[in-house]
Amino acid sequence: MLLSCDEIRRRLEDGEIRIDPFDTDRLNPNSYNLALHHELLVYEEIVLDAAVPNRYRRLTIPDEGLTLQPNVLYLGRTVEYTETRRLVPMIQGRSSLGRLGLFINPGGSMGDVGYCGTWTLEMHCVQPVRIYRDMQVCQIFYQQLLGEGADYCSDKYQNSRDIQPSLIYREFGRRVDDSQLELNFGDSTRE
Repeated sequence: MLLSCDEIRRRLEDGEIRIDPFDTDRLNPNSYNLALHHELLVYEEIVLDAAVPNRYRRLTIPDEGLTLQPNVLYLGRTVEYTETRRLVPMIQGRSSLGRLGLFINPGGSMGDVGYCGTWTLEMHCVQPVRIYRDMQVCQIFYQQLLGEGADYCSDKYQNSRDIQPSLIYREFGRRVDDSQLELNFGDSTRE
């Protein structure tokens, strides 16, 4: 069962849901629009290996926007920090962007009860499309959980305030302190 906008508003007041910052104008009948942060990550490997950390670089979305290219996976994040108690948070790309050929979070749209943090966004496009910082890119909505469930407590992504590349390599026995290898090539946001 999805929460209505009135129920989202009520649970914001009760503390079961937190969206920070929150803007009433972004509340829809059964969801809330989240905005895109000004940074993106792009992997720098020819073959991405699930068993090891992969190199990446950061891009900054300039004021005039950034054109995304097909066949590239871009990782972004939401501006908003969210917390959810006793509900299942889910995000979905906005249909207005899907109609431009930009797909957001095809594989990472369901959160866990108790998730706290910003949301990492998986983005790819079918043809070049220009995006802008702070644009409303996805919607968060909430489903009720049937039965008792423990809050999410993984150290992989909980309490994130940055873009999180895949940490699945930890499941292959890699040490927790192994980290992704950030490459810094300077300002690479120009087309």
